[in-house]
Amino acid sequence: MAEAITIARPYAVAVYRLAKEKNALADWSQMLALAAAIAADEQMRAFIDNPKVDAADLERVFLSVSGDRLNEAGTNLIKLLVEYGRLSILPEIAAAFEALKAQDEGVLEAEITAAVQPSDAEFSVIVKRLEAKFGKKVEASVKVDPEIIGGIKIVVGDTVIDASVRGQLQELAYTLKG
Repeated sequence: MAEAITIARPYAVAVYRLAKEKNALADWSQMLALAAAIAADEQMRAFIDNPKVDAADLERVFLSVSGDRLNEAGTNLIKLLVEYGRLSILPEIAAAFEALKAQDEGVLEAEITAAVQPSDAEFSVIVKRLEAKFGKKVEASVKVDPEIIGGIKIVVGDTVIDASVRGQLQELAYTLKG
C-alpha cells in the first residue's frame, strides 16, 4: 500500500499542477473519482491484473466504460497509466490529488486516534486547537483504538502528535535503553 502511494504521488502532483494551471480542479476531481471507482471495481481489477489482457484491449475497455466523462487530458492520463502498467494505482492517485487540492484550499485532514470515543465537546476542542496550531481549517476523523491505553494520537499530514499513554511508555522505554 505504501509503495502504491509512493508511485502514485508523482502522477497526482503532475495532474494537480495541470488542473491548477487550467483552473480545472473540480473537473479533475470528478474525473479522477470516476477513474478510481472504475479501477477499484472488482471485475475491472481482475481485468487489469490479468496478464493475458494486452494494453490496447485494457485501454479500449477502460475508456469505453468511462464513456465521455473524461476530457482529452483525462483520456491521455489513462493511456499513460495503461502504457506503464499503473492503472491499478488510480485510487491512490485520486486520493493524493484530493489531499493536494484540500491543502491548496486551506483544509487539512486529521486522523485522531483515541482509546475511547471522545465526546462532541472534546472533539470540537481538539479540532479548534488543531486549526489554531496549523492556521487552516481542519477536517478530522476519529478512530477508536484501545491499544493506545489512554490519551490521543493525532496525524495531520506528515505531523504526528502522540499524547497517548502507549506512546509515552514507548518513549520512556527507549530513553531507559539509551
